[in-house]
Amino acid sequence: MGGKGALRGERVGSIMPTYIKRAAKGLLEKHAHRFTTDFEHNKRVVAEITDVQSSKVRNVLAGYITRVMRKRVKGRAA
Repeated sequence: MGGKGALRGERVGSIMPTYIKRAAKGLLEKHAHRFTTDFEHNKRVVAEITDVQSSKVRNVLAGYITRVMRKRVKGRAA
């Protein structure tokens, strides 16, 4: 078929897999003070405090954490 997405086990659209949300929630509970709204910074922090071997999973996790942090900042400003 050659299609992308759910058929190959990849995420489609903006729906985040549950394991990413759970991992991010755990990291934010324990290390919230280390994360910012900057993706590159969060990527390095995730690499330091986890043992994630896959760069794709690390990046998705850092991206989700960045999005959560930006929502928190936006919520405070409003």
